[in-house]
Amino acid sequence: MFYRPFCYKYLPFRDTRRKGGVCIFFAKLVTLPRICQLIHRMISTKSLRKFVTSVSLCVSACAAFADNDVMELADTCTTAPGDTILMDNKTHKRNIVQKIIDYFGQTNAEKPEKKFDVSVIGGPSYSAATSFEIAGLVSGLYKSRRDSLTPRSDISIYAEGSVTGFYNFGIKGNHIFPADKMRIVYDANFCHFPLKFWGIGYENGINEENESKYTLLESAVTMQFLWKAPHSIFLGPSVNFNYQKATKIERPELWEGQEQRVFCYGLGIVFSIDTRDLPTNASKGFYVGVHQQFFPKFMGNKYPFSMTEVSAMYYRKVWQSGILAFRLHGAAAYGNPPWGMLPTLDNGNAVRGYYEGRYRDKNEADILVELRQHVWRRNGIVVWGGAGTVFRKFNQIGWHTLLPSYGVGYRWEFKNKVNVRVDVGLGKHSKSISFGINEAF
Repeated sequence: MFYRPFCYKYLPFRDTRRKGGVCIFFAKLVTLPRICQLIHRMISTKSLRKFVTSVSLCVSACAAFADNDVMELADTCTTAPGDTILMDNKTHKRNIVQKIIDYFGQTNAEKPEKKFDVSVIGGPSYSAATSFEIAGLVSGLYKSRRDSLTPRSDISIYAEGSVTGFYNFGIKGNHIFPADKMRIVYDANFCHFPLKFWGIGYENGINEENESKYTLLESAVTMQFLWKAPHSIFLGPSVNFNYQKATKIERPELWEGQEQRVFCYGLGIVFSIDTRDLPTNASKGFYVGVHQQFFPKFMGNKYPFSMTEVSAMYYRKVWQSGILAFRLHGAAAYGNPPWGMLPTLDNGNAVRGYYEGRYRDKNEADILVELRQHVWRRNGIVVWGGAGTVFRKFNQIGWHTLLPSYGVGYRWEFKNKVNVRVDVGLGKHSKSISFGINEAF
């Protein structure tokens, strides 16, 4: 599944007059599919696209100015009224480069006195799927109550755009209640994504001649409500909404007769055992989770199906500042899943080295081992290796279908225990460069 405009075209008031007036118009307007369609139309204009890009470029500099100007004002206010000493303006006034350096130099400092610790980062990046892009991120860490038992909650608001026409914005986070008695995990995003498509199944994905272009419009919202039980067990429901539309398709036959526009409404249940010290950047502990989702026909799904996802992760310190991370993951879809909801090899960008969504099918499985090493101050490196595959039936799995994943990455501690990562991944006749926040798993 992919994670990724306000062109406010005329409202159809003529329809309201023909079909019963304003009340019916608004009743039709506020349906969830209608809202998603409007959002995509609203953000399709070039002017807003430029606006979002400009904001992401300036946001870091603005944050730096803000923080430093406040400090300068505080210094000024502490000067006694009777002082006659003339201050050298050059010693207090710093240029934009110095302010940005000062800002990022203190973003990872622990600030227990702050109820809400906010930081901003932005700049250029590159990936195989989006080419060169500009991205901006506002990240926050907070606690609902100050106590030693509760890990800090996190929230991230992001926006990005590229020279290829890709743009994406959204919000994601984990809200942890006092004493870690409950957690809410949420992720919502809207994207316009020029992509490549090879078809469904390993044989189509490995065939270079199947490479074709299309454009994806997607709106996705997922939420999990988890209550803590004894022995670090978390259990609760989940909700899922996904709207996908494929346009500008070069080879429609690769869709195997499925419609290019799909709405998916789902409910599910999550069961997990989580002993990690920090979910987004663990150094010890383990996680075992099962997520069962249902997309039944009575909820309005044209393609009814269900999905089972299983994850197991283990973390251990092997030497000074060295952490070994292990991941085993699998997903299986039953029924008639649409093309956009099929499991993919690069689920969550954990299996790096492959173009996003190139390999997809009803089933996916992968295994990864990663070594994370702190090097100096806020800098670190990682190396990883593993393999994965996609398949329609279990008897189709073989050594020839295994897709290796290995590579190296750089880590910079943007905030305390929150890393910015850049990974160079290699795969079977494939490679990728990816940029992200927090660890891959």
